[in-house]
Amino acid sequence: MLITPTQLLRLSQGHLNLLEICPRKFQHTYLEQLNSPLDPEQEERQTLGSRFHLLMQQREMGLPIHHLLATDTKLQSWMSAFADAAPEIIQPTTDEQTFRESEHYRTLQVQDYLLTVIYDLLIGDSQQAQILDWKTYPKPPDKRKLAQNWQTRLYMYVLAETSTYLPENISMTYWFIQSEGKPQNLKFTYSTSEHEKTAKKLHQLLNKLTNWLALYQQNQPFPQVLAGNKACDYCQFAMKCDRIPTTEEANTQNSLPNLANIQEVSI
Repeated sequence: MLITPTQLLRLSQGHLNLLEICPRKFQHTYLEQLNSPLDPEQEERQTLGSRFHLLMQQREMGLPIHHLLATDTKLQSWMSAFADAAPEIIQPTTDEQTFRESEHYRTLQVQDYLLTVIYDLLIGDSQQAQILDWKTYPKPPDKRKLAQNWQTRLYMYVLAETSTYLPENISMTYWFIQSEGKPQNLKFTYSTSEHEKTAKKLHQLLNKLTNWLALYQQNQPFPQVLAGNKACDYCQFAMKCDRIPTTEEANTQNSLPNLANIQEVSI
């Protein structure tokens, strides 16, 4: 993908996460649009997740959802459990001053980039705004890691920048629909200090991207993670990036003693 000087590059939270994890992977997936097919299990999970998001969107719009539930027992159980766990979301009190919109879309230009966010559900009134996001994988991640994820940071940042809400009056809640037992949630509040930190980190990352793009136009690839990084073990581009050891190297590594275990025993 060639970027012209007047073209704004559209970026989502997923792109920002990818840039931090591995700039070279960003190059392969976004600029070169290289993809590998999903395995059947992963594809099924994504399909179920998409169906739940569609279910919640249609319900919020007042459209019938019985036909979606009638043919999918898993969706039925998820919806029932979520209704029990969060009745204030499923059956909110009627208030003409409250704004609610599913799949709410916003953009924000920063430097030569157009940052885009889509909120699964945005609820707001004259004072406060809540961003809600549905997750359909079973186990909530570590809250500290989720706080540093660009979805959390970018979603609240963009809302603060494109509305009259003060950062202190913005929150974001992830609902993990498929959690063991019953749906669980993780809530994050915002603040002016967090907003300033996010702005600084965002500009630093975009400055790096601008530099990498300029070098890429001169046929210089984006930086790679260091050899031996665990992220390469699960990356579809490991071979393309020469991050898969040869048979001889693998045999050598397997024959070496586990120094970590030796040190642990000696202590």
